[in-house]
Amino acid sequence: MLTKDFEFDLPESLIAQYPPAQRGASRLLQMTKDGLKDGQFADLLSLVGARDVLVLNDTRVLKARMFGEKESGGKVEVLVERVLGEHEVLAQVRASKTPKVGGKICLAEKVTVSVLGREGEFFHLRFDDNETVSSLLERFGHLPLPPYITHVAGDEDEARYQTVFARELGAVAAPTAGLHFDDAMLSALRAKGASVVYVTLHVGAGTFKPVRVEDVAEHVMHSERYTIPQSTVDSIRLAKAKGGRVIAVGTTSLRALESAAASGELRAGAGETQIFITPGYRFKVVEVLLTNFHLSRSTLLMLVSAFGGVEKIRAAYRHAVEQKYRFFSYGDAMLIEREQ
Repeated sequence: MLTKDFEFDLPESLIAQYPPAQRGASRLLQMTKDGLKDGQFADLLSLVGARDVLVLNDTRVLKARMFGEKESGGKVEVLVERVLGEHEVLAQVRASKTPKVGGKICLAEKVTVSVLGREGEFFHLRFDDNETVSSLLERFGHLPLPPYITHVAGDEDEARYQTVFARELGAVAAPTAGLHFDDAMLSALRAKGASVVYVTLHVGAGTFKPVRVEDVAEHVMHSERYTIPQSTVDSIRLAKAKGGRVIAVGTTSLRALESAAASGELRAGAGETQIFITPGYRFKVVEVLLTNFHLSRSTLLMLVSAFGGVEKIRAAYRHAVEQKYRFFSYGDAMLIEREQ
């Protein structure tokens, strides 16, 4: 497969820069074996059955972006990729000159950071303050909006770029399919009889990394941490036994579930995943996927193409552009039935 096979043209005007006025006030493009159907996100309640189980990602986005200066006085931007402990992180560092190992960075005019080393594209940093990294990020950090959103994160983003069920702090990007849900929708789904359960996958900045190689097989996937509770495994097994469907809310939930079922059986536990799902992959757990629209040439577009079928996804994206759906993190949603 070639990366160019996953390209599409998107007018810039269709990239959603702000969330809708209310959660759930988005459109929903249904993609079933019978074809495409335009609708509203509120329709989801009628599309989920009483025996189905929805799996959501309860990760919470860190205020992972900080600004400051190097010892030389040069401006620097730090984007935390992963918290390693109370005082250490892996982070992207943007500066006019690469920071030196052993050097210092001053962030937010108050926080001193030591450069301990480098691990691939990331820097290993130590926050020298007695306060924990998580606390310092909460006090001085900024929400890391995706690169295609052009405004600086404001108060609205602080609330709307988190899901209403976000609990486990550790992501640098939101699991955006979950942004459509409000408490009323979740309560209505439960009242209908559907199970609503959670996994945790801490979304990394690599989710926005474009595939730069021509041959898809040569792409190196970024690594992300995930946790699958035993209660989630039990609910999925019960739903399948009753003839219900497993509906993954977002590609992150799907990646966590499929990673945890690598042996052929879904197992509870925690781990690291570099799973790269491309057409030809045989899905083991998920039967329906709720997801937003994804970037051209991205690993996530390859994933949904594997799930729904390459030609069907191409047709769906053409339709979405023609019908002026809103794209990406703050955009509209798709509900996709697995092709096989």
